[in-house]
Amino acid sequence: MMLKALCLGLLCVIFVSHFYTPIPDNIEESWKIMALDAVAKTCTFMAMCLENMGIMRYEEFISMIFRLDYTQPVSDEYITVTDTTFVDIPVRLYLPRRKSETRRRAVIYFHGGGFCFGSSKQRAFDFLNRWTANTLDAVVVGVDYRLAPQHHFPAQFEDGLAAVKFFLLEKILTKYGVDPTRICISGDSSGGNLATAVTQQVQNDAEIKHKIKMQVLLYPGLQITDSYVPSHRENEHGIVLTRDVAIKLVSLYFTKDEALPRAMRRNQHMPLESRHLFKFVNWSILLPEKYSKDYVYTEPILGGLSYSLPGLTDSRALPLLANDSQLQNLPLTYILTCQHDVLRDDGLMYVTRLRNVGVQVVHDHIEDGIHGALSYMTSPFYLRLGLRIRDMYVSWLDKNL
Repeated sequence: MMLKALCLGLLCVIFVSHFYTPIPDNIEESWKIMALDAVAKTCTFMAMCLENMGIMRYEEFISMIFRLDYTQPVSDEYITVTDTTFVDIPVRLYLPRRKSETRRRAVIYFHGGGFCFGSSKQRAFDFLNRWTANTLDAVVVGVDYRLAPQHHFPAQFEDGLAAVKFFLLEKILTKYGVDPTRICISGDSSGGNLATAVTQQVQNDAEIKHKIKMQVLLYPGLQITDSYVPSHRENEHGIVLTRDVAIKLVSLYFTKDEALPRAMRRNQHMPLESRHLFKFVNWSILLPEKYSKDYVYTEPILGGLSYSLPGLTDSRALPLLANDSQLQNLPLTYILTCQHDVLRDDGLMYVTRLRNVGVQVVHDHIEDGIHGALSYMTSPFYLRLGLRIRDMYVSWLDKNL
């Protein structure tokens, strides 16, 4: 009996030491967040174990969990919800039922999920897009782009761009009663990456008649050129999303080869010919002093990979690499960043770069924010933080779109 108790105690100690992440004092609902973090890290641990045993890949196990949260397109008295396609790209469409004397606003939303997981059908994103459509009396489109690693870059970008270009056609805008001067592209996390890249492309393409009025980027991931930015160091073992998991997911966006995440962890993954891009992600210049703190900047080491991946130097994959001339034509931009987030500095650097070229930017920083908060807006995993970010997002849209 004593031996069993000792073994159980030892297992508890190992569990706590492996999954426990200290929660900052300013975090609201700290016990709930601690539990959610433990669940996330437990799932990651199980997925890695299954992958190491050769049973299934990490992303396959996590995808199974995500799919349990998918919903059917259920309409209600205010909104008609349908699953359809835009040029073979699956989308979930939200159309207000009440009559309108004028054309409506529209929001195109790209869901997060590290390029590998998720869908507009997820309970939280369905809830968010339905709420947006009802509150704004707006047409909302949730885009279900192809996922990695079954489909690598540029598949996700191409799907997003194709869906947006289709929606911007005059006949489609007329069909859904959308005002072509009041369209927004939004996204969170990796979806924020796609929203950024697609907006850059649309605004700089002379052949696209209708342009975007604004873009909304919610804790976006915009670069992996430098994997030693301060937020990566501060949140290496961060809440819900750790540095290792972030690197693994963005690596799968490009390739299944394990050499890439190994090189990324050492900040040695960029190809030899890429030094000219470092100025676009130089956090020692682009970050406010409050966030750069006493960290010392060193350039990423070139040539750590034995081969070159074109996507690593492509602004369609990493939109913070876009040059200034590509940024000058961008519309009004709202960026939300979270303090306790490994991706925090990507959004902060983009705020600086856009303002430097004269783009109007509104920036909100959530001091008690964590990555992925919008995924926790529905029972049983709802957080007041997620609902607060939802309200900030929708309120800003209502005032500006």
